[in-house]
Formats: sequence, structure tokens, C-alpha cells
Amino acid sequence: MSEPVKTKNLDDQYGSAALPWSRARDLLATQTPQENLTFFVGTVRPDGRPHAAGVGAIWVDDALWFVSGPRTRRARNLAANPACTVSVRLKDLDLTMEGDAHRVTDPAALERVAAVYREGGWPATVDGDAFTAPFSAPSAGPAPWHLYRLTLHRAYGVASAEPHGASRWDFTR
Repeated sequence: MSEPVKTKNLDDQYGSAALPWSRARDLLATQTPQENLTFFVGTVRPDGRPHAAGVGAIWVDDALWFVSGPRTRRARNLAANPACTVSVRLKDLDLTMEGDAHRVTDPAALERVAAVYREGGWPATVDGDAFTAPFSAPSAGPAPWHLYRLTLHRAYGVASAEPHGASRWDFTR
């Protein structure tokens, strides 16, 4: 993940400075997977209606990753249309990310992300091109679980503690 190509201050009417992307990125890096965070992935059904579900996501190697069972509504929606949102309440910052989520089958990436999930307490192991574990969130569906990586296009952050502010970060032109 690169730095944003553009930052827009959404809170300058109150005299707040633009929030740096590093604030959101550093919180993602330090709070996942150690903190008990729930991320919400929003996708679009084939008929255009929205769908949202809670997932366990983690920030690894400067990217956001999450899992889903192949038969879940979320996975079926992403297979048809990879555009999605991912939202989370971090310590002192509400964050919504927009981008495309694609399934990852690269063995090295699977092993790396599984190791970080294990550090956080979820005993994920790589089985072929997916994960298995003794348990997962009910919203993930039954094993095996596919791994997805979010390619970030835009993000919005609203700070709930000093320094306050709200910003939009654009990652692609």
C-alpha cells in the first residue's frame, strides 16, 4: 500500500487540520489482530441491493485482509463484483475503506497471513489454497475459508479524540 495521492480535510469548517493517513495505518497495524475488533464488509448483491457482514480482518504488510467461506453471500457478491467497503471503529478513529477485494491463493501470502491470525488467537492453518481452523465466526460460513486482500482506493476517517478531525484519503487517481 502506498501513501495517499490526495488528502482532503473534511473538518476544516471547525478549524481541524487534515488527519494524516499514518494515524489510521498505525492504528490498523497495532490493533489487528490483538484487539477485539469487528470489521464490517459491505458488498453489492447481483440485483443491486447492499449486503453487510461482520468479519475478522487484519492489517498485514500494509494491506487489509479478511476471510470468507466460498458459499457465503459476501464471497458470491465479491466474485461477481469485487467493489466493497470495509468499516471499523479503531481506538479514537472511525474508519471506512473503499476498494476492491480479491481472493488470494498465493502460498506465501496465505502462510504469512495465517501466521498473523495465529498470533492474534485464531488458529488458522493453510490447507491448499484456503484456511481451516477448529472454529471461526458464524458469518464466515463453514471451512475452508478463502482469503481476500483489499486494494484500497479511498478511505474516510473521523477522529473521536484529540486531535479531532475528519479526512478523506484517495489512493488512486
